[in-house]
Amino acid sequence: MKLSDSRFRHTGCDDRVDVAIVGAGFAGLYMLHRLRGLGFTARVYERADGVGGTWHWNRYPGARCDIESMQYSFQFDTALEQEWEWTERYAAQPEILRYANHVADRFDLRRDIRFRAPVLAATWEETTARWVLRIGSGERVRARYCVMATGCLSIPNTPRIEGLESFAGPRYHTGEWPHDPVDFSGRRVGVVGTGSSAIQAIPIIAEQAKRLYVFQRTPNYAVPAHNRPLGRAEQAEVKKHYPEMRARAKKTRNGVDHSPNPASAVETAEEERIAEFESRWSTGGLGFLGAFSDLLVDHEANAMAAEFVRSKIRRKVEDPEVARLLTPRSTFGCKRLCVDIDYFETFNRPNVTLVDVSRSPIERIVPGGLVVDGDVYAFDTLVLATGFDAMTGALARIDIRGRGGIALKDKWRDGPRMYLGLASAGFPNLFAITGPGSPSVLSNMLPSIEQHVDWIADLLDYARKHRRPIVEATAEAEDDWVAHVNDVANRTVFPSCNSWYLGANVPGKPRVFMPYPRMPAYVRKCDRVAARGYEGFELNEAPVVPSPGSGLVRGLPHAIEGSPAA
Repeated sequence: MKLSDSRFRHTGCDDRVDVAIVGAGFAGLYMLHRLRGLGFTARVYERADGVGGTWHWNRYPGARCDIESMQYSFQFDTALEQEWEWTERYAAQPEILRYANHVADRFDLRRDIRFRAPVLAATWEETTARWVLRIGSGERVRARYCVMATGCLSIPNTPRIEGLESFAGPRYHTGEWPHDPVDFSGRRVGVVGTGSSAIQAIPIIAEQAKRLYVFQRTPNYAVPAHNRPLGRAEQAEVKKHYPEMRARAKKTRNGVDHSPNPASAVETAEEERIAEFESRWSTGGLGFLGAFSDLLVDHEANAMAAEFVRSKIRRKVEDPEVARLLTPRSTFGCKRLCVDIDYFETFNRPNVTLVDVSRSPIERIVPGGLVVDGDVYAFDTLVLATGFDAMTGALARIDIRGRGGIALKDKWRDGPRMYLGLASAGFPNLFAITGPGSPSVLSNMLPSIEQHVDWIADLLDYARKHRRPIVEATAEAEDDWVAHVNDVANRTVFPSCNSWYLGANVPGKPRVFMPYPRMPAYVRKCDRVAARGYEGFELNEAPVVPSPGSGLVRGLPHAIEGSPAA
């Protein structure tokens, strides 16, 4: 059958694909690769001018991953695992971005990616059972399925501070850093925030700046990275045993192979407990959380770890008052644990001043600095290290409308609701990779992404083979899963403080714990759902659609869609 433009004039769509993927980070890249292998036509729409997702935007000084390089990598292709060479234990942003570009080139993915193509809206068209996407360029796209690969940390959270727009000098947000390097030499710099990005950026900025003011509302815990170059022999040894390492990682709470200790801190003798903490501290990294099995579920055990880290901070910082301000009093690990390189030591420098804004918040920003408790702090460059509208920000930015025209952001007014973090009732054929209700940010993101992509791809293949292309989570399954996520979270220390895990960093955002803190249990649940014919999902036939000039047909003709997905 010859494709006729007139047959689609009633849709107003300029293009058609089986699957539209939003985002060209690691999730979007692998989703495209998997769907191609199954014979689906797929296209990625990306607002940036290149691949990489969060690693494209987060170019601030010191930006690097807090998961070790050899584990923060794809495992779906053995040759890819073996050929890529990492240079550091914890890869910096430029190297991770090079890796993303290497993946895109190696698998010839760019030909199906549209750059500078932000998705503004996605609307479910009931009569044809298709998603219609409106792109920033004016293009409209019709797709059977829509996969949101928009990332968990991709929308910067800009604080609502009076006078922000009046600042006369350069202003940067760590989440949207310029592509060209920023030179702070001879500059007076003000950094607002002391979260993960600030902890990475502040030591680098302090080395360059003439004067650095750090405005801190809440101090954060950090453990040392002990970053170092990776030698070829060390990499070769890891690569030789990659399968074993990956298998061990899949059994851990966060998908990282860090030799978790099954013992209880509470039940361990003090001398032995301190020795274990010291061992983890000297090793460095997030493996510290695996020192004992009860650190994140028992407040007494948690307090032991917290006091150990506090003692380390007090020893690193020379000024007792500055040390006191930098020492957290919150529950250990209820916020994202940071991995630092000389962060606390930076406050021993004579050009660095810590300003506590916990009791006297920033009053306003003025052209030449900002005001706290009536005092003006003068600087000529402003850095906002204020984090992200995490987990839901990227989805809320797009006008997503499901059955009956309901907006996703309206459904989620009291907090995100998804089944397995993958799909939301009332929004058929719409999937999210590492969405709210999945391990996502509490896990090693690359393996989590792969698990989600593989699961979604298998589901779409199953729906195609069974000629049930309309896939939708049931409201009952969604309710049960949301309740389960809350129940599991409430048995941990995570909800005990205000964090971006709960959306507490964004004014007006509902306080709901969003990620799921049990990676192995989550994977088992997903596998069980699939094994039972995708329990909790309704799989239905395509609707009968009038086709001009050819009578009634079920769905759109196979020849028009051009792939088995129709």
